[in-house]
Amino acid sequence: MKVVSVEEAVAQLKDGMTIMIGGFLDVGIPLKIVEKLCETDVKDLTLINTCGSMVGGGFGTAYLFAQGKIKKYITSHVGVAPEHLNAYKEGKLEVEFYPMGSWIEKIRAGGSGLGGVLTPVGVETLVEEGKQKVTIDGKEYLIELPLRADIAFIKGYQADRFGNVRCRYLQRNNNPIMAFAADYVVCEVNEFVDELDPDLVHIVAPLIDAHVKGYTFEEEQQIYRDLWKERKRLKAG
Repeated sequence: MKVVSVEEAVAQLKDGMTIMIGGFLDVGIPLKIVEKLCETDVKDLTLINTCGSMVGGGFGTAYLFAQGKIKKYITSHVGVAPEHLNAYKEGKLEVEFYPMGSWIEKIRAGGSGLGGVLTPVGVETLVEEGKQKVTIDGKEYLIELPLRADIAFIKGYQADRFGNVRCRYLQRNNNPIMAFAADYVVCEVNEFVDELDPDLVHIVAPLIDAHVKGYTFEEEQQIYRDLWKERKRLKAG
């Protein structure tokens, strides 16, 4: 297992690269890495991320948009954070939308070396514009091409001494799939342990190039708890 500092992890990033960041609405993201990314000067990035930032913005990946680091956004949903909308309305952000199921299958295809996936979702809608179609047993399907990234910044809960990673709760959403679909994979975890129950391994060590120690699980819970209290989405107490 190769453990690096968060500074070393983000130093891999260059202008114009395509990156994946796991998580959903800024939950289950590699929070320390994202915070460090905001301190860099990288620009013109293409970001592959499922569903925008925390509702209301002002947190996590939203800052990457506010700082103008993201040139293109490949996602399934945008609109919950003002940072994305402002960048889009100002003509500073190109957005490429896919239905959520198609979006994750494109990444799965990229990680599996497939030429694409077939889906009926989007047929006879604006989604089909510019895409190849095939007919199988009388039913039309769109050919959705695979998605890959130069670097994936993903999140897990624990890493053992071999580098295997256990994910917890929302971390299991798309982080494990992204680990297959990037040339370089950095996984931020809450803690390192000596050994994991094999039944709890969600990302195997050979898929990960470097590990980063993030916030502890308790610290991370407190960050989100404070944020949700502040936004009156969680009762104080």
